Amino acid sequence: MSRWTSRALLAAVLAFASVLPAHALGEKPFVAFTPSPGAVAIANGDYVATLVTDSGEDQGVVRAAQGLASDIQRLTGQNPGVMRGAKAFGPGAILIGTLGKSGFIDGLAQSGAIDVSAIRGQWEGFVIQVITSPWNDRQPMIVIAGSDRRGTIYGIYTLAEQMGISPWAWWADVPVTPRKQIFVPAGTRVQDKPVVKYRGIFLNDEAPALTGWTREKFGGYNHKFYERVFELILRLRGNYLWPAMWPPTAFFADDPENGRLADEYGIVMATSHHEPMMRAHAEWHRGGDKGPWNYDTNSERLQDFWRGGIRGTKPYEKVVTLGMRGDGDEPMSRDANVALLERIVADQRRILTEEGERAPQVWALYKEVQEYYEKGMRVPDDVLTLWCDDNWGNIRRLPTPAERARPGGAGVYYHFDYVGGPRNYKWINVTPLPKVWEQMHLAWKYGATKLWIVNVGDLKPMEVPIEFFLQYAWNPERWPESRLQEFLQLWAEREFGAAHAVEIADLVAKYTKYNGRRKPEMLDPATYSLANYREAERIVAEYNAIAQRAETVSAALPPQYRDAFYQLVLYPVKAAAVVNELYVTAAKNRLYATQGRASTNDLARDARALFALDAELVRRFHQDIAGGKWNHMMSQTHLGYTYWNDPPRNVMPAVSELQVPAAPSMGVAVEGTEWAWPGRSANRLSFPALDAFERSTRYFEVFNRGEQSFAYRVTASEPWVTLSSSEGRVDREVRIEVGARWEDVPPGTKEATITVTGPDDRKVTLRVPVNKPAENLPARGAGFVETRGVVSIDADHFTRAIAPPGREWRRVPDHGRTGSGVMPLPVEAPSLSASAAMRLDYDLHLFTAGEVTVHATLAPTQKFQPGEGLRFAVSFDDEPPQIVNMHVDESRRYWDKTVADGVAVHVTKHVVAKPGAHTLKYWMLDPGLVLQKLIVDTGGLQPSYLGPPESPKL
Repeated sequence: MSRWTSRALLAAVLAFASVLPAHALGEKPFVAFTPSPGAVAIANGDYVATLVTDSGEDQGVVRAAQGLASDIQRLTGQNPGVMRGAKAFGPGAILIGTLGKSGFIDGLAQSGAIDVSAIRGQWEGFVIQVITSPWNDRQPMIVIAGSDRRGTIYGIYTLAEQMGISPWAWWADVPVTPRKQIFVPAGTRVQDKPVVKYRGIFLNDEAPALTGWTREKFGGYNHKFYERVFELILRLRGNYLWPAMWPPTAFFADDPENGRLADEYGIVMATSHHEPMMRAHAEWHRGGDKGPWNYDTNSERLQDFWRGGIRGTKPYEKVVTLGMRGDGDEPMSRDANVALLERIVADQRRILTEEGERAPQVWALYKEVQEYYEKGMRVPDDVLTLWCDDNWGNIRRLPTPAERARPGGAGVYYHFDYVGGPRNYKWINVTPLPKVWEQMHLAWKYGATKLWIVNVGDLKPMEVPIEFFLQYAWNPERWPESRLQEFLQLWAEREFGAAHAVEIADLVAKYTKYNGRRKPEMLDPATYSLANYREAERIVAEYNAIAQRAETVSAALPPQYRDAFYQLVLYPVKAAAVVNELYVTAAKNRLYATQGRASTNDLARDARALFALDAELVRRFHQDIAGGKWNHMMSQTHLGYTYWNDPPRNVMPAVSELQVPAAPSMGVAVEGTEWAWPGRSANRLSFPALDAFERSTRYFEVFNRGEQSFAYRVTASEPWVTLSSSEGRVDREVRIEVGARWEDVPPGTKEATITVTGPDDRKVTLRVPVNKPAENLPARGAGFVETRGVVSIDADHFTRAIAPPGREWRRVPDHGRTGSGVMPLPVEAPSLSASAAMRLDYDLHLFTAGEVTVHATLAPTQKFQPGEGLRFAVSFDDEPPQIVNMHVDESRRYWDKTVADGVAVHVTKHVVAKPGAHTLKYWMLDPGLVLQKLIVDTGGLQPSYLGPPESPKL
């Protein structure tokens, strides 16, 4: 085969792959684009199937059917329309209906033509089945039957997605692949129903981005806007909404059509965790003085206010929020107590009874309200208890076995966005799916499955985690941790085709992993170390690498996909890369200013360019993408935070500039320190040790403190020292890598030196520590080897995983700042003692004896069950395990640090009697903890944010 032919074949394969059928994520595809015997044609050339509903069908189902007709038109260019109540439809019809609402569906079920036994009487179940029509000469037809109206709607939108319509088609401008032929094969039968009953999103912290956008595009938070939200939620198999509430807005009062249409679409409405009785808090401050928001002094007016909320929403399906917080989502006054809150809830329930309202009731145990619960406050057992995370994605509490028996059930209020301490985060997606999976897996296994609601901020930046959250709520069993990357790949394939799906999935996984290390709003120039482990430059390199890969994919995609790709992938990747590089550039600028480098001014210029690029990326999002459709949507400030709240405008980190003399002047800086020669305490600069087992180079930089260039020369004391450059000229600075030809280094060598000569024959000598031991050498298979005074291990690289019957260790891919996490399953199993031997062993080799320190890095899991706290243990070899309680420190300062860092680090001290082979053991005592990294410090650990890179392993 010629080279040209092979390339043409490859191009044809990729072209074909790019138009493979999309389908609902995680489900077996049942739509085909080529005919097969007995298949039902939805479209075939000039033919398009008829959509049929019963005349008595729910209006929300009819709306969804009309949406399906529009989807078919987008795909085929032909609109099939929706017939209502007629049996005289042609072959290949799509019959849509709800049990008990559709005579067609009830008749088919009664005759046995369709099997609805698995969904009858169930919540939101549906069946999609190919049958032979009893009315039209036994022609094949498609039936979509729901156990209730939303079940039918989910069946409709499942078919739409299988045909190639993304749920994000409007919200992210995802194009469709035109089709002339669409079939559902003979014998097709699909059925499904959800696990979590109420599954929804909360539009919050929505100014200035979402608010500015809605005002420009819709005139505000009116029904025209919300119709788009309702449809999106349903296409994602959600059913529940807490509407926007700032700056401020009132869903039911601002536009009477909002509530009516929500109910018509099939959306279950509620008000947020601090807005009781179906009233937006904004309404309290409208229409005259109602007095203080204080139940002790103003209960009568508050009751009237709440009664109006129930009356105004009487016709609608809803979940009623109970309880009360302070004015504007603040804690109640200090004298608020358990008895007061119990009285408030009792009075609210009395109002509901008097008004004949039988809607489910929910009480959100948010912030201090959970404390009242822990102190003994109780509400009736038929009230749903909504447990909450700590606003940073770590669930604070889940039901105990006794609480799981409550008939009201339990749920979780979760966050992808937050305004509050230690700092706001609301700009772009910063929550990795593995973290969402791990926390909501706990919720599932601990029985909090009545309601899942997630704060999504402006909605638009959170497309991927929103979809995963709602998909996982629908069926947690479908998405074990081993399928998380597959979820992203299937998502990418649906949105952009198969050709680049693997690459796109990896880009999304990586940018969220990187953002999860440190949220962009939490960054400052001091976050990452410039001196140690090349940390800052590694962070920048990692971000820039995925940004370049994203640019490459964007250029390779067909033009019609690029707007969607910019919104969903390219913008968050590039914007996060720019922000991280900006802060590191500002940090280097400040360091170089103290060292007197001429390049200080260059870095100031680079920082300004990056700041301008950040603005340009936003401008492009607002003005160029989809013809300006998304103006305002990326307006959240994200640069220049100095305390918990955001600045009014993005502020560039401060930079310094120097007046640089003309005459050249040599300086030398060495990896591992911020000191530079010439200067105080820099007369004998020393590298981090070269190590025979690590075999990495170290660097030093020869830099100029003047404008004119100069010549330099480098010599080494030993012939086996390698230098990337031994002489040359310096304009600004030159980095020189120092290594060793290890086969020539004598065993037992401790040190070499390097001499750098510059202008006027000025010299500086640099010390190069060397580690090539002559004895105590590790054997092959010894495990991780100590280098530079540390052993650094990513948790999933264990030597042995030991578990008793019925238990197992499970790797959670990418649930870690550097590697992956490891957690014990089942998470709902009882605690164990160390004698039960559920542990991870890490074989390692130490060159140091005496006291060593172990730093165990874990996910910042909260104490989600009552008790003293969640525990693990650490030991070396056969010593007794040292038990660590993760929650012994309950201070705000400790919590601030763990959520800002995204991890909790706990330290134990051990005594190692002699160098050589050892085993570090991590013991599971309480379930629910996720180990991410272990560092053994034998005296060489240097300050950094992420810790040293993983040690070499033999």
